[in-house]
Amino acid sequence: MKISPTALPGVMIVSAAPNQDERGLFARTYDAAAFAAAGLQTEWPQCNTSWNARRGTLRGMHFQAAPRPDPKLVRCTRGRIFDVAVDLRPDSPAFRRWTGVELSEDNRNTLAIPAGCAHGFLTLEDSCEVFYMMGEVYVPELASGVRWNDPAFGIEWPAEPVTMSEKDMRWADFRA
Repeated sequence: MKISPTALPGVMIVSAAPNQDERGLFARTYDAAAFAAAGLQTEWPQCNTSWNARRGTLRGMHFQAAPRPDPKLVRCTRGRIFDVAVDLRPDSPAFRRWTGVELSEDNRNTLAIPAGCAHGFLTLEDSCEVFYMMGEVYVPELASGVRWNDPAFGIEWPAEPVTMSEKDMRWADFRA
């Protein structure tokens, strides 16, 4: 397993280093000691799965507000997605910047997203499944988001979304 930084402080790519043989492969995708050494969250009280039928499905950009912001570990276990984190931490040197990476069942990478960042993804093919480890339990009244195409961030998506929820379409413009 290798943990690599992205352009946003605290947002890391966790790459599996598979051992392969005639049976297939085996790879570590989480190691508490390695995560702690990299300054990442090590406790994950909730896990979620998202299945998406169609290519071009956009989910996001979501975050959970204070006092219980939610760090995430995101992995695509089926298909391919373009996964995005936006830094919403006012004291961060990367405030309002974004980073995006392709996660897929083939590359087996995970994106570690710290609390204070919004998260979303666009499916790049049909039938994508995404597995999330959540560093905080879900609190409905703290659920929030920013618009996927808000000019405050300038996210460069690889394609226009085809499907998204009404809620995700209607997030207001970001205000610092």
